[in-house]
Amino acid sequence: MSVKLAWVMVLCLIVGAPLAKGAISCGQVISTLTPCIPYVRNNGAVGVPAPCCNGIRSLNAAAQSTPERQSACNCVKALAASISGINYDLTNKLPGMCGVHSPFKISPSTNCKRFICQVKSCKNSADRENV
Repeated sequence: MSVKLAWVMVLCLIVGAPLAKGAISCGQVISTLTPCIPYVRNNGAVGVPAPCCNGIRSLNAAAQSTPERQSACNCVKALAASISGINYDLTNKLPGMCGVHSPFKISPSTNCKRFICQVKSCKNSADRENV
């Protein structure tokens, strides 16, 4: 698994390089969500680790604009795809278990380009769309 994770990190860094300054990198997404991996791989047999929830809350707070959320979505999707034995039902329940509303579901078919920043979650009015 560590080789796959390293490969995803390199891929995300290459893809994320052209992002605007201040954008969230895949490296940041991976490092904040790595503590969640044992939970989603072991069907919830281990409790949700506190660092996992801290990472989810941190990522949610950092990704405020539409481009940031779309970038985070793509990184999370790539990370999830690199984890063998992932339980997507548990993965999608994690944000709620950590007190965060996730604007997208993680699955191999998630289209992150469709995600737009909703009025209440946007810091930049140019990114807002009334939903």
